Amino acid sequence: MFAILLWFWEIVKSVLNGIAKVAVFLAIVFLVLVVIGFVEGDGLPQNMVLELDLRQAMEDKAAPTLFDLPSKNLSVMDVVLGLDAAGHDPRVKGVLLRVGSGDLPIPAAEELRAALKRFQATGKFVIAHSQSFDTDSLGDYLVAAGADQIWMQPASSFFPAGTATTTLFFKGLFDKLNAVPQFIQRYEYKNAANVYTQTDYTPEHREATTRVLQSWYDNAVREAAGDRRLTVPALTTFLENSPATVDEVKAGGLITAIGYDDDARLAARDKAGADARVTEFEKYYAAVRRSGNFSGNTIAFVHAAGEIVEGDSDSTGLAGDNVVAGDTFAKAIRNAIDDNSVKAILLRIDSPGGSAIASDQILDALRKARAAGKPVVVSMGSLAASGGYYIALAADRIVAEPGTLTGSIGVVYGKVAIGRSLELVGLEGREIGVGKNALLLSSLEPWNDAQLTEVNQQADVIYADFTHKVAEGRHLPLPRVQEIARGRVWTGADAKERGLVDELGGFWTAVQDVKRLAGLDPNARIAFKIYPESQGFFGSLTRFFEASAATMKAMQGVEALLRTAPIRALIQAAEETPNGRAQMRAPDLPADAR
Repeated sequence: MFAILLWFWEIVKSVLNGIAKVAVFLAIVFLVLVVIGFVEGDGLPQNMVLELDLRQAMEDKAAPTLFDLPSKNLSVMDVVLGLDAAGHDPRVKGVLLRVGSGDLPIPAAEELRAALKRFQATGKFVIAHSQSFDTDSLGDYLVAAGADQIWMQPASSFFPAGTATTTLFFKGLFDKLNAVPQFIQRYEYKNAANVYTQTDYTPEHREATTRVLQSWYDNAVREAAGDRRLTVPALTTFLENSPATVDEVKAGGLITAIGYDDDARLAARDKAGADARVTEFEKYYAAVRRSGNFSGNTIAFVHAAGEIVEGDSDSTGLAGDNVVAGDTFAKAIRNAIDDNSVKAILLRIDSPGGSAIASDQILDALRKARAAGKPVVVSMGSLAASGGYYIALAADRIVAEPGTLTGSIGVVYGKVAIGRSLELVGLEGREIGVGKNALLLSSLEPWNDAQLTEVNQQADVIYADFTHKVAEGRHLPLPRVQEIARGRVWTGADAKERGLVDELGGFWTAVQDVKRLAGLDPNARIAFKIYPESQGFFGSLTRFFEASAATMKAMQGVEALLRTAPIRALIQAAEETPNGRAQMRAPDLPADAR
């Protein structure tokens, strides 16, 4: 027996030693990279043009990466902050913008356009090049329209024509799978669950969606026409006749030159000076972040991007999706309150909402921040709706882009019962519950009439609480809030007209409001202290090994089930649906609208 125990202990030690060796190796690599960066400086040229590529999809906030290292994919806020640093950097003379196939949403395009204009206001140039504007979205062209020069590749095409969205309705699929979707929405415009309960747009869903698209179209055309010194009717007529050839685009005044990317690159270098070097924007931004180039008065920057969920952030150390976890973000805000160096809180929101409980938890923390004398200003990204709007209600001031999707003041209760779906693949689900409503959240059986009555009562309570908090936070009469709420999504421009936001503008507009409320000089430089704070290298390493074991265990026993076609389709459809609990979630429009 002793020999067996000794043998087992040797195996355990070898496993632990292996993990320790990996940890030490990774730590050494990390430290070497840090030392190299410190010794060699940022390694950037003294005269440069930054090449910024916007031809891929962008999130508002970079998703988590292994060991909290910078993501290789730029986010909208990476570009916004990087352009600010470049605008104050005498080594940077201009930006070469690669654009045309990113299918940028209108609100994100508005934020990027504002950041580029701010960069130009420092006396620097922007030259845009497009191999082809090959999406029907106006977002890509809107970003390019303000450039000093716009180049297009010969024999390419211009496709932008308007704004559009595609919605997939899963009711027919659920019918074929014998699944039962049950959703309670407050009220008729709260159409987040319509994709599960309908086969087409309801009149209210169609009305609200069409209004959003029209608002986007009107603002984008007006802004682009102003940038190119065209009349709105002239640009509208051109768009109505899209697609167009590159020669037609140039003749219409939408671009200034025809040539290849190296031609535009040469034009940028000539404008910057003979010794100018073209440098990737990602390399520049990583260098200025490493050197701590953002200095000044300290403002807490809380970036709430992703679905709002209960508990702690899912920080596995691996690349994943952004989430706004109630415990994590409430704690971060409390830490900012306790930090005497922090003069105010700037909350950036890019979220469709999610858990009503977690949203309320974050709202409470922000209210306590204001009570502690720390001003709170909200900057809305592409989407700050439902729970994403709810957490903004504690702010002294709310700033939104004209195209920001916001509002969606409502609540959703619902679930999809899949008991009969499992029978299609030979599975039988049986449940036993002690207590009248012990199986209320069951994913197998639908609600009965009595349970539906109780869930409806809960929805009424949460909706009433939401509208009262909007009335209080926005200083609006409750009847007015009830009129403009009803679950309807508004663009920032429409929301401002209704008192749901204070001001139209981007991130730097919100920064100016922060300075004013914090009593700072309008020209003062700001140092952003990021909350929630990074776990750092070793924290990420620990989470990585903990999550690996948990993940392997979770995968056991379900792989065969997940391979089945009906269940794969059902999981894909139901993955983001409410699970019977209260949800403050916006409709599906932001996912694919442009």
